[in-house]
Amino acid sequence: MFSPSKRHILVVDDDESVREVFSVMLREKGYEVATAENGFDALLKLKGVVIPDVIISDLNMPEMSGFEFLSVVRRRFPKISVIASSGAYGSRAVPTGVLADAFYAKGEDHPDTLLDSVASLIETSGEQASAHQSGSAPVWIPRNGKDSNGIPYIVITCTECLRSFPLNVTTEENPEVLETPCPFCLNTVNYIIDFSLSVFSPTKVKPTPVVSRKDKLA
Repeated sequence: MFSPSKRHILVVDDDESVREVFSVMLREKGYEVATAENGFDALLKLKGVVIPDVIISDLNMPEMSGFEFLSVVRRRFPKISVIASSGAYGSRAVPTGVLADAFYAKGEDHPDTLLDSVASLIETSGEQASAHQSGSAPVWIPRNGKDSNGIPYIVITCTECLRSFPLNVTTEENPEVLETPCPFCLNTVNYIIDFSLSVFSPTKVKPTPVVSRKDKLA
């Protein structure tokens, strides 16, 4: 039987009140708890000395969404078990494309459900780690607006050679795992387009006309 006092949980949520409630619940059960405001903040926390046993992450967050964050976690930290949380889904099933071991529906599930999921994942952490390492995690990619011809596109970074390349997007479909060959190496990149986020290419700013002192006085 595991000891909660020796287990670490990372709570990731942009809502401060949610972070506080989850933290209090978990600490009352004896867990060590750290918190993060979004995916980028959470990745900084994961650079610390202590790697959490379980991550509880919201899905809809600014800066870096939970969808993208959990994809990075699966690739970089496959031994960590993950619980996704959101108030946008009513079912306890893990939403399509979300790389999590369990799901907590905010406002629907009882708080004890979250605590039970944490305990269960810690008990079966070895099995979860093996399952994570046996599969490849898709990359969550925000759309990048439109190119000079008005065609929507995304920019994909190959998980093998780390080189980036553009890819046209013709339709906006529900999140699903897609794949494309990398034009630079033999690797096949699995990816999911996150249509809830957009990264627009910078537009050219017209230079401001320079007005000489003589023109101003005319």
